[in-house]
Amino acid sequence: MNPQKLLEQFLGTRTDNAGAPAASGSAGGQSGQSVGNLLGGVLGSLGNRQGSGSNAPAGSGGFNLPGGALGGLAAGGILGALLGQKKVRKMAGGALGYGGAAVLGALAHRAYQNWQEGKQTAQAPQATAADVPQEGSRFAPQTAADGKPFALAIIRAMIAAAHADGHIGPDEQKQIFEAANRSDLDADDKAFIFDAMQHPLPPARIAALANDREQATELYLAARIAIDPDHPEEQAFLQALATSLQLPPDLARHLEAQVVQSLGA
Repeated sequence: MNPQKLLEQFLGTRTDNAGAPAASGSAGGQSGQSVGNLLGGVLGSLGNRQGSGSNAPAGSGGFNLPGGALGGLAAGGILGALLGQKKVRKMAGGALGYGGAAVLGALAHRAYQNWQEGKQTAQAPQATAADVPQEGSRFAPQTAADGKPFALAIIRAMIAAAHADGHIGPDEQKQIFEAANRSDLDADDKAFIFDAMQHPLPPARIAALANDREQATELYLAARIAIDPDHPEEQAFLQALATSLQLPPDLARHLEAQVVQSLGA
């Protein structure tokens, strides 16, 4: 099993038309490059320059993440099948699709920084390439509290969240399984996805996967991306997850702001 590859394929990471590789090698990836360099290379090939940032990762050129800088959610990804086409269309042009794991870390990191600095959510800055976590950052963790790769915890959080409104029936499961089978994932990767689908974790079990508040922040963000919280069941799930993760209410609001502003969710 290659957990990082699994996470990127789950999110729908792909290669852009110019041939630049998607940023699948966040901390622990096989390419040997840092998260920032990988994402920076993709950003550099895609354009949407927003000026230069002195603390941006090498090659990033100071690009902003929101507004389509990284392309839309890849419709062929397993997450696309999980969320359904309505959700995919809502997220199209958002921050996921290229280097999804790196972008999740960047959004969580920016929200956490805004919260630590006591900023008001309405005036808080959005994530930029400078927020992409480097190797060794608490927002690019290797291992969850259960001793398994943190990438697997993110996938479990998203799958559990997508189950919250009970809309994943036999037809939806068939589409998800077909999407997994179309991928080049190995048998262990597919088995993990299918098991997570059949046994979605409750909020308390997801929270138990977090080693610290930074991991808790990223797990909550991942779950929030997989939900349109316009149904009571989804709202209840997010509230229970925030409580189980022991997230301060202001931090949860900053995470919500990053999702709304950056992904159009």
